[in-house]
Amino acid sequence: MEEATAAYQAALTEDAARYLADRGLGPAEVATSRLGVVTDPFPGHERYRGMLAIPYLDHRQQPLTIRFRCLQEHDHRDHGHGKYATLPEDSPRMYGVDSIHAAGDEIHLTEGELDRAILRKIGWHAVAAPGAEMFFARHHRMLAGFSRVWVWADPDGAGAKFNNRVCRALRSAKGVRLRVGDVTETYLHGGAQSLYDLIDEEKSK
Repeated sequence: MEEATAAYQAALTEDAARYLADRGLGPAEVATSRLGVVTDPFPGHERYRGMLAIPYLDHRQQPLTIRFRCLQEHDHRDHGHGKYATLPEDSPRMYGVDSIHAAGDEIHLTEGELDRAILRKIGWHAVAAPGAEMFFARHHRMLAGFSRVWVWADPDGAGAKFNNRVCRALRSAKGVRLRVGDVTETYLHGGAQSLYDLIDEEKSK
């Protein structure tokens, strides 16, 4: 897994770097997250050719698995794949587990990996579930020791279900009300301060 991650990281294309920059992630965040592109697929990865490679790293920055995201703006189902792809027989994992080791009393939880990268960029320890339906009992056990878990659910129906699921599982969880869009869209619209303001708003209630 380390060999594949390093190869994909080294193969990051200009188009992929631009795609990430358009989502608020510059060279520093890309390097820290070890993001890359599948240009020369390792055995078993052929179906992910051209996709963004998102390694799930442990607290030592070593990859546990890789998840993939299509970078094309097309109907993914018509092209025989979803927007995201997980390695076969790989159980859904929590992304960003290094934050669990490094955080203090509070931690943030997002629906997706790139939203998590934005929260890390602005200085918060955060983890991500790989989708609104992918928060399971083993995940809430990993967060049970925190006095506050801030939940950044997307402002849509799936996000509402995600927020409710997490808040039912964890008494320490509290949803953050997003209005402009998801974490990334909010950051792009108003910068880091827009996210800080949302937390301040929740704390003042």
